[in-house]
Amino acid sequence: MKIQKEVIEFENGKSFKLFSPSLKNCFFWHHHPEIELVYVEAINGIRHVGRDISGFTESDLVLIGSNVPHLNFDYGIQTECRQMVLQMRENFLQDLILPVPEFENIKRLLERSYLGLSFSGETKKAVVEKLHKIKDKNSFDSLIGLIEILQILAASDEVKELNKEDTRIKWFLNDKIRMGTIYDYIHENYDKKPNVNEIAKIVSLSTPAFCRYFKKQTNMTFTDFVNNYRINQAKIFLLKDYSVTEVCFQVGFESLSYFNKLFKQHTGETPSEFRKKYLSNIEVRS
Repeated sequence: MKIQKEVIEFENGKSFKLFSPSLKNCFFWHHHPEIELVYVEAINGIRHVGRDISGFTESDLVLIGSNVPHLNFDYGIQTECRQMVLQMRENFLQDLILPVPEFENIKRLLERSYLGLSFSGETKKAVVEKLHKIKDKNSFDSLIGLIEILQILAASDEVKELNKEDTRIKWFLNDKIRMGTIYDYIHENYDKKPNVNEIAKIVSLSTPAFCRYFKKQTNMTFTDFVNNYRINQAKIFLLKDYSVTEVCFQVGFESLSYFNKLFKQHTGETPSEFRKKYLSNIEVRS
């Protein structure tokens, strides 16, 4: 599936829209000129924004700039998932923010959003509370609430740039390969032995050409991507009634020591530490 341009419609008299999409079984690799703020809650998920492919646990808050290709955040999630997506009109920055000197910090935030910005900690908590509040407010009050949200994001140091370079649509226009086919293949085979020769043949490329294409598109080798996918799937199983050993083999690893080593490289903690930490958080919230 090639990159699709999403056409976004707004209500008359509204500068933005806030809604809760659900596209779990749909591979929607897309872009749009509107700047977008996405909040998603799930046990575990994968974000693909520009050329960055990374995982999140529990929840994620991401600001995505104009015409940055991204995958729907609930793609492939089989557990409970909730989303809130806020999209601003294409002229929001130019017409509402740039002319106002007091919005200088917000201007810089929105101009930097083309990198994809992921927010955490107290920033994420404060923004989510405000998103819930503005859902039911009138047009004027909801707009004021949006400005407050943007100011919180602009002042935050709890932010991570997902990309280090410009990955707006111009980088992907010549993509003739079906990325959706590649994702589907990995999703169906990650627990077995995904074969780079097999997927190259499926998308009608030689193996060397596929490897060059895949590295260019994702900044990862095919093997690294598969292992990254396995680690993200492992997080889901670790939060269920499976032992670390069972999870290791269930997601396709053949060595428990290698699984433990790779998991710690990706997450900064062992599988046992990860499970203990997040199960404790769940118990505290309940």
